[in-house]
Amino acid sequence: MIWKSIPSQLARENKKFIYKVVKEGARAREYEDALQWLVDARLVHKIYRSTAPGLPVAAYDDLSAFKIYLVDVGLLRRLAQLAPTAFGEGNRLFTEFKGALTENFVLQTLITQFEVTPRYWTQTNPPYEVDFLIQRENDILPVEIKSEANTTSRSLKKFKELFPDQVKLRVRFSLDNLKLDDDVLNIPLFMADQTDRLIGLAMEKRQR
Repeated sequence: MIWKSIPSQLARENKKFIYKVVKEGARAREYEDALQWLVDARLVHKIYRSTAPGLPVAAYDDLSAFKIYLVDVGLLRRLAQLAPTAFGEGNRLFTEFKGALTENFVLQTLITQFEVTPRYWTQTNPPYEVDFLIQRENDILPVEIKSEANTTSRSLKKFKELFPDQVKLRVRFSLDNLKLDDDVLNIPLFMADQTDRLIGLAMEKRQR
């Protein structure tokens, strides 16, 4: 039941995993073991909410808040019963499941490049959300995924305002071209598997 609920979980504006989406009235203790089995079997990624960009990242995990993504975006497409042509329809990648396909794709590439599992960050009143936080060496970098039509990164800006000393570079994935604007590195989606290398080049350039 958890497995089948994942598309519904990711279709929500707030993608935080909620057991009641699995089954009306469900409680965590009823499904915690089943969810952990999916994690241990490496079928899903469990991404915790981080309260701050500190080291070690696990010390800042909010263990009550997490998102569940599939290990492969193709599995999400299949589970959601989307046709394979969905991957070739440009901006629709950003709108299906409120961007869940794109987030799952980006996460899939990040996990293969960075040793520490990414986190995410949110704030309420007013609401802000950074899609992922990645640790590169001893730096914590915020990552946001935006559509081509709207690349304004309100949450990245807010994150920098709250944690100015910890944020050396902000990363944005979109359909725009590769570019570095001050401390914001825009990476086109098709180059997501080059994220680590591109971040390294951007940080070197900023240090000159």
